[in-house]
Amino acid sequence: MGVPKAELHVHIEGTLEPELVFDLARRNGVPAPAGSVEELRARYMFTGLRSFLDVYYANMAVLRTGQDFHDLAAAYLARAAEQGVRHAEVFFDPQAHLARGVSMGAVVEGLAGAADEARHLGISADLILCFLRDEPAESAAEALRLAEPFLDRIVAVGLDSAEAGYPPAAFAEVFATARAMGLRAVAHAGEEGPPEYVREALDLLRVERVDHGIRSLEDPALVARLRDEQVPLTVCPLSNVRLGLVDAITDHPLARMLEEGLLATVNSDDPAYFGGYAGDNFAAVRSGLGLSDSDLRLLAANSFEASFLPEDRKTDLIAETTGWAGAEG
Repeated sequence: MGVPKAELHVHIEGTLEPELVFDLARRNGVPAPAGSVEELRARYMFTGLRSFLDVYYANMAVLRTGQDFHDLAAAYLARAAEQGVRHAEVFFDPQAHLARGVSMGAVVEGLAGAADEARHLGISADLILCFLRDEPAESAAEALRLAEPFLDRIVAVGLDSAEAGYPPAAFAEVFATARAMGLRAVAHAGEEGPPEYVREALDLLRVERVDHGIRSLEDPALVARLRDEQVPLTVCPLSNVRLGLVDAITDHPLARMLEEGLLATVNSDDPAYFGGYAGDNFAAVRSGLGLSDSDLRLLAANSFEASFLPEDRKTDLIAETTGWAGAEG
């Protein structure tokens, strides 16, 4: 099972395994995006974030009903629990589904139902509604409006999709609205985009966590700020390698982030596409970067500390990491 951990950066649509793509296509009577599972999987050789997103959005077109979203989340949560995840804060992209005629209720209720059922596996889950940054801010505002009846099941808003050329500043107003509704805030920044995007996310969106953030290391002043303010960074090592942002796992900057005193965490991002779930990412950085058991315990404790769980629950889960005796992540 590995060290007990939280997963704070996982896109539920990115857990859509090829086999489930074909099962849902058959169930819903819609065309599959490829002729076979093998042909589809062969397309998972990405040259960057845009090439990944093209496949990602084509695959999610098979998601049509609340039952589809339930089954997708149930499969992810079962797999995550097997890899030691005790709590997950799961991104979902409602705009992509609303555009296909899927209702907000079908998405949220399907995902939330699976989360409720998964508690018997020892895993809890909260939902983070993400805005697509390559869509207009008005579209994000409409998605937030449609989500209002379901805010009891949503803990935060986020910002994702293609980063380069889409700075966070455009979404300052909708993030302010979300905070006024009682939602927390996170945003993808510093993956493809420059360190300045991280600053914008902090100063204009007022996020509490930065998703990815690896390019922050290019700016010493920003590194000092992230360290001093202990801003959590939800790092996704296997994703960074598969998208060509890092040449190999042995070159990943995670070890440097820990040396710099940053509050880094390890997550899977889009595990069906990038070769591994949360525990697989822990195992990869352990072997590729030579991280020790104490490093893995620190990363796991960081994940609980960075979560939106109540403080007493965080304390209990962090205590569990200290008793971990060491095994694959």
